[in-house]
Amino acid sequence: MPEPAPLAGLPTGDAASRPATARRQSPALSPSSPSSPSSPSSPSSLRRAILLHLRQAGPTSPDALAAALGASRTGVLQQLHALEEARLVNHAAEKHGVGRPRHLYDVTDDAQELFPADYGGFAGGLLAAIESIGGEDLVEQVFIARRQQIRDRVRQRMAERLPVNASVEDRVRELAVIQDEGGYLAEALVGADGSLRLREHNCAIYHVARRSSAACEAELALFRDLLGPDVVRETHIASGDRCCTYRVTTASD
Repeated sequence: MPEPAPLAGLPTGDAASRPATARRQSPALSPSSPSSPSSPSSPSSLRRAILLHLRQAGPTSPDALAAALGASRTGVLQQLHALEEARLVNHAAEKHGVGRPRHLYDVTDDAQELFPADYGGFAGGLLAAIESIGGEDLVEQVFIARRQQIRDRVRQRMAERLPVNASVEDRVRELAVIQDEGGYLAEALVGADGSLRLREHNCAIYHVARRSSAACEAELALFRDLLGPDVVRETHIASGDRCCTYRVTTASD
């Protein structure tokens, strides 16, 4: 299924391939924001207000939305059409008495990405539960199993995208793309001396990594599985650095 089209003024969800990443809460759609502003001052704020109202109230007609939000019916309809084109809302016809049926609008499953989520808290709580049952040993086993799953997926993707005799540099670049899609803001760097590095400017599982060192050890082991045994971690976000940097040694080093 294709991804929903991005809509100006609304945050977009993270890439679908982001493995076990904590998705960002959107301040624009936070429950703490007023769900019924007296008069939304811009098209983007009206779209946000519409989405919040539909999420809370359920299927609603354009007239009822306009009344609840203090906006014009024409303005509401314009934004509903924009949201529908982005596949964030849909509508169904409902018969009510004599005359034309009325249209009721509601949010779609695709809109869920725009609402607050607590994947980081859930992952941290799940990790604590695992530790309470089996201690740190069980936590390490879980991360080892996860590493093996990710390794197999990445190897399959590399096999599909790279030639059999792909260089280490090509594999580092492809891995950087995969990690970037996972929310790590990753890049491959080639130094003037030919040195190779994979750098991640964001930790997509930061709260989990701060709680258990097993997460970061699993990532290092994963990169060694994929790029060779001599991968060295030089900087580390969970230890206070601004990024995680891995130096990749090649046979010519």
